[in-house]
Amino acid sequence: MSDTELRELFQRYIDALNAHEFHRMTEFIHDEVVENGQPVTRDDVIAELEGHGDAVPDFTWRVKDVAIDGDRVAARLFNKGTPAKEWFGVAPTGATVEYAEYAFHKVRDGRFYEMNYLIDAQAVQRQLGS
Repeated sequence: MSDTELRELFQRYIDALNAHEFHRMTEFIHDEVVENGQPVTRDDVIAELEGHGDAVPDFTWRVKDVAIDGDRVAARLFNKGTPAKEWFGVAPTGATVEYAEYAFHKVRDGRFYEMNYLIDAQAVQRQLGS
């Protein structure tokens, strides 16, 4: 895939996430994937995303920077939402959180086969008042 095609793939992925159309992950993620160094299934990833969407119904991902290198997509995002249920081990307080996320994905045959994330969980917990 060209740099432009990878950039467009990543943006379509983010658009699906922001629409909370997690069932569409079949378009973007292989059946089996390595997530943060652990082998998981796409269904595991979908369940994780659905859990975030359930706990934080207005959750959004906002892309700030994207870099493409061969089959790799790296992105700096800012995520925002107001938890309605317990999330990251913290009961909802009505507080809206916004935090940085760094994502590093590898693509093969037009879908992600490796997905790595780094978020500032302490910033989330701090903003939620725990």
